[in-house]
Amino acid sequence: MQVIRRRYFPALAEYIRSGMDASLIHAYELGRELYDMNPEEIIAVHEECLQSLSANVDSEEALKLYNRSFVFLMEVMVACRFRMEPEQSTEQRFTEMREMLFRSNRSFEMVKNKYENVLQHMDSGIALFDSDGILSFVNLQMAKLLDIPRKTLVGCNIREILRHPQLSKATKRTVLRLYKEMFLRHSRYYEFQHKDGKHLLVTVTYGDQLEGDFLFSVKDVSEYKQIEQTALQNDKLAMLGKIAAAIAHEIRNPLTSIRGFIQLLRPYLLDVGKEEYARIILTEIDRANDIIYEFLNSSKPSAPMKQLISLDLIIKEIVLLTESEALMRNCEIKSECYSTNNLVSIDVKQIKQVILNIVKNALDAIEDVQGERRGLIQMITQRSDQYVQITIRDNGKGMEKSTMSRLFDPFFTTKEAGTGLGLSVSYRIVRNHSGTIRVDSQPGVGTEFIIYLPLAE
Repeated sequence: MQVIRRRYFPALAEYIRSGMDASLIHAYELGRELYDMNPEEIIAVHEECLQSLSANVDSEEALKLYNRSFVFLMEVMVACRFRMEPEQSTEQRFTEMREMLFRSNRSFEMVKNKYENVLQHMDSGIALFDSDGILSFVNLQMAKLLDIPRKTLVGCNIREILRHPQLSKATKRTVLRLYKEMFLRHSRYYEFQHKDGKHLLVTVTYGDQLEGDFLFSVKDVSEYKQIEQTALQNDKLAMLGKIAAAIAHEIRNPLTSIRGFIQLLRPYLLDVGKEEYARIILTEIDRANDIIYEFLNSSKPSAPMKQLISLDLIIKEIVLLTESEALMRNCEIKSECYSTNNLVSIDVKQIKQVILNIVKNALDAIEDVQGERRGLIQMITQRSDQYVQITIRDNGKGMEKSTMSRLFDPFFTTKEAGTGLGLSVSYRIVRNHSGTIRVDSQPGVGTEFIIYLPLAE
């Protein structure tokens, strides 16, 4: 068998590569020399060689290889049969040929179905349009993304898909965008956010590679986007640290000198009735010092001084600290706990700073819609696998997606008097505690921050 394989393999490979009828001469010669082999043995050699050829190609190309090799196998079989029993009648020969072709075709269909089954259950959505724009194949994942049964999609063109009664308006808009990008602008890649928040990457393959067909694949790249955003955030924080180390102390030193001289001049300003000038200057210097202090804290790589504590106690303290200010702003703060013994190993001061930053932002967001409804801030504690989940939800003005995407960037703020450092500091603190922080918001509805901190072992 190995000797036959060594001759069969290069002949089959040459025909598949060239696709020329001249290459079938080798198949005919092989068939005449294999007269002493059973058809099943020849098919076994053929499939073994074909598996080797298709091992390093993708699923779509593998199907093409199997289809093209079928002609080569038929040529071998014809030559082998006529060489093997020349005394048989023409009718007997064709009867045996028909049976042999049927067995070979059945073997080919089994392999073809195996690859189609792989395509059907891939985690990427796949759709194949022919050169006339008709959908000839769609797998389960693509049908799930469109939320339409597969059997009602195959055979439709793009216009009929857009008119499908089960296609939602949001999905229809997405399909139209894809049509413009892929067909009209000839883009090969397009990324968008699905209605459930997932980031999807669409790629299209067409041209000579698919003989005029169009192959679309849709892959969920949400995890890659999260990694990319985390890496980008880390780069920003690293750059912030370099800037802080270079300039922060150099600014504080002259400010200290200026503050001292203003205090010395204050009695003279009082004599000429200009004490207000001194007060304003001192206030602005103190504000500048506060900004620099936050700046240093946001970049200082201080490791958390951890201690074992119940997170519920911290939440209660924060409610006590903030409820008086909340009442002054016509806002109510509620805390709810859906689990007990939420022990965590944290730096209490740092985690308090994180939660207070978020609550302060919530109060500001509620104040901006004052008069429309009574403010409400909910602080919910519950377990989520090996983490404690702290949800801080408000019914303030909410945020646009463009604002949310830059929320943890250093110096990004939507407030007139804000520094843009509070949330970037909070992000770094939570990350240093091996936790994560997520945010969801809708304009006019409110915002929800979710902090995940690992439970103490």
